[in-house]
Amino acid sequence: MSVDLDDLKRRMDGAIGVLKTELSGLRTGRASASMLEPVQVEAYGTHMPLNQVATVSVPEARMITVQVWDRGMAQAVERAIRESSLGLNPVVEGQLMRIPIPELNAERRKDLIKVAHKYAEQARVSVRHVRRDGMESVKKSDLSEDEQRVTSDRVQKLTDEKIAEVDQIVSQKEQEISQI
Repeated sequence: MSVDLDDLKRRMDGAIGVLKTELSGLRTGRASASMLEPVQVEAYGTHMPLNQVATVSVPEARMITVQVWDRGMAQAVERAIRESSLGLNPVVEGQLMRIPIPELNAERRKDLIKVAHKYAEQARVSVRHVRRDGMESVKKSDLSEDEQRVTSDRVQKLTDEKIAEVDQIVSQKEQEISQI
């Protein structure tokens, strides 16, 4: 039995992918179509992602527009956006909604930075869980002691690289949030 470093790397990259997805949903004061990804609309008797009932675009830095495909869904889309935890208030003009992105105040920025750090810690924990699994499979493997030590060092080096990547991603997001 050998240790599959590629599998460990893939799993650690998965944790980093989740972190990037979570951070993309954090508002930074600039409009982004990905901000509305978590919004679920009650449509046709089921909950659907917003992008399955409307087109989301960003015509300018502080404005998102949502073009609803079915006129009857406009009210449900507006309600879903208002009730989401994003704090956005769409202005409805028929099937088109304009969503202005308000400036972030200092307190809200601090809260967003705390949330970003929480997401980063979850990613670090996930990476460490993968490391633990890798170390356990090294111990259970039929490698010699020297090969086990070398493989353990490789797993640790990979872990350190991925933790550093998480730290870099969250510091970039922190700078983005802090920008005025």
